[in-house]
Amino acid sequence: MKDRSVFRETYHNYLDRLRGLDPAGLATPLGVEMVDGVAVIPLLGESFRVSGDGIADAAGKRPTLDVCVILANYLLRCPAESPAADDWATYYGLKDAGPLAVYFKQDVERAIASAFAGRIDALQAAGRAIDGRPAETDVACDLALSFSALPKVPLMLLFNDRDEEFSATVTVLFEQRAEAYLDPECLAMLGRHLFARLTA
Repeated sequence: MKDRSVFRETYHNYLDRLRGLDPAGLATPLGVEMVDGVAVIPLLGESFRVSGDGIADAAGKRPTLDVCVILANYLLRCPAESPAADDWATYYGLKDAGPLAVYFKQDVERAIASAFAGRIDALQAAGRAIDGRPAETDVACDLALSFSALPKVPLMLLFNDRDEEFSATVTVLFEQRAEAYLDPECLAMLGRHLFARLTA
């Protein structure tokens, strides 16, 4: 009961803040579609409608709290100008990500690696199901997938499968400019949402 109360309070606090935004100023720097003042935002293969009146998926249902927080912050942090595409960085290389580094390593990268160890074909299929595509990278790995997690916030997943000596490993990369769109907590939540979508 307490969790529901916290969800409601957090959710409505974000809606109050979203009502203060000028929708016309969001489309260009974020690259999202605006329909009658409502932002239509793709997130890892799903589409959400976001405004001060509510956040809903394609079926009209309110998504989980983490998705609501990611989408609301994405709009609220909208930069005045779109940063150019930038170099790839690990989560740990992003500004102020240190306090959540252990969480990201354990609950995102190791969680994905454990779920798909010995199952590289399953990871490829799960990636395709959420619009993941083969990625070009100079890093040696068994599989590289890129995802348009949010408009202008791509992710890259590098997977090395287990062998006789080593466990499976995953590295999730962000473009450095992701810092302009989401804070470290939301980027960590985005990584966890990637795990949830891949294993759904």
